[in-house]
Amino acid sequence: MSLTVAIPGGAGLELRHLVLDYNGTVALDGHLAEGVARRLEALGEKLETHVLTADTFGRAKIGLGDLKCRLVILEPGGEDRKKAEYVDKLGAGSVVAIGNGRNDRLMLERAALAIAVLGPEGLSAEALSAADILVGDPIAALELLLNPRRIAATLRS
Repeated sequence: MSLTVAIPGGAGLELRHLVLDYNGTVALDGHLAEGVARRLEALGEKLETHVLTADTFGRAKIGLGDLKCRLVILEPGGEDRKKAEYVDKLGAGSVVAIGNGRNDRLMLERAALAIAVLGPEGLSAEALSAADILVGDPIAALELLLNPRRIAATLRS
């Protein structure tokens, strides 16, 4: 299971893991954004999905429902470091990470492909500076992965 992205003029990507922040990235106020579940199901054919969250609203497990993904609830404190360590443990060179918050910065820096989401909750400047690609909502982020030629077009030299 993997997703290959050939980038003209650059190094290609061989992605195996999708690491997502939950609230502010694919969910708002604890509720999964409309359309995210369907796209995560489709991506499940290509990437192993991991959701890392402090679960501020206590709704991540309910929001993700029966989706095939690994949900990791992080204990308070040092979430940025914990997310980065998780990406490293998976093998950062095979990870695409999607996030929006300051606590996502380190995982975005380490991931082979980092996508920042500027949604209703906003986007931290730190997450933006660590990203390879900026999108306006989680659907756009997931659609990039479902249509990898879009990634190649954005990142080509």
